Amino acid sequence: MSLVNALIRATLPLAPRPVIRFFARRYVAGTTLDQAVATVRRLAGQGCCATIDVLGESVTQRAQAGAARDEYLRVLDVLPSERLEANVSLKPTQLGLAIDEGFCRDNIAAIIEKAASLGGFVRIDMEDSPTTDATLRVFRSLAARFPGRTGLVLQARLRRTLADAAALGAERANIRLCKGIYLEPRPIAYEERDIIRNAFVSALRVLLRAGSYVGIATHDEWLVEQALAIIADLGLRPDQYEFQMLLGVDPQLRRIIVDGGHTLRVYVPFGTHWYPYSVRRLRENPTIVRAGLEGFLRGRLDR
Repeated sequence: MSLVNALIRATLPLAPRPVIRFFARRYVAGTTLDQAVATVRRLAGQGCCATIDVLGESVTQRAQAGAARDEYLRVLDVLPSERLEANVSLKPTQLGLAIDEGFCRDNIAAIIEKAASLGGFVRIDMEDSPTTDATLRVFRSLAARFPGRTGLVLQARLRRTLADAAALGAERANIRLCKGIYLEPRPIAYEERDIIRNAFVSALRVLLRAGSYVGIATHDEWLVEQALAIIADLGLRPDQYEFQMLLGVDPQLRRIIVDGGHTLRVYVPFGTHWYPYSVRRLRENPTIVRAGLEGFLRGRLDR
């Protein structure tokens, strides 16, 4: 990691919100559902699928969790009327996991039930490590109740993930596999980039061999190549997996994957709670900030 990137990562949480908003615009569809729908429609025109995420997390009041649930229900009402796929992603702490596990499960169940009635799908995101076991319990309960209508996320950086992948693969769970963005203590998570990449490949191989449908969520072209090699080795059809990317990240790689005949789904977040998400994205990829600053300074000097 360069000294400049390390400095950007360290100082981002101290930056004023307007500064974060300026650099994070490419990652967030907007603050309104209409803006998110327009983004999904544009992506569909480019041959991409999408999943919508209503931004928010770590709520501490039941009313907040209920409001998040109702917003997801509103999203699911609008998408079919716009002839778009009813597919959403959500965070358990946004739906009340930190308040009460049963309360959270009931909120997510209401969203999955609505999505299922529309032929849609709900992805349950994985957050930081203290929530992992509870999230797994909620997922397994709801996957049994709504077969084929919900999936989970696994983070390759966690040391436990290979064992979780083996268990969930045996259940033929629908899994989104990513590197993981939450910074965890070394006893819990790998820290070195190459170890995380290798852990991703190992977990992906276990899941695909077991017959799980996997959303291969990465912008790392080396991992894309490794995934394609595993897919070819196992002789998988294009309907047995998909690639996934974040909004605003490497649209050229996105085009390459789509042109290669693979399904690609873009994660489309929107909402007023854009700040925590944006800080995490920018800390993960500080080159966005560097490029923006360099462009701004060049513009000032040219004047």
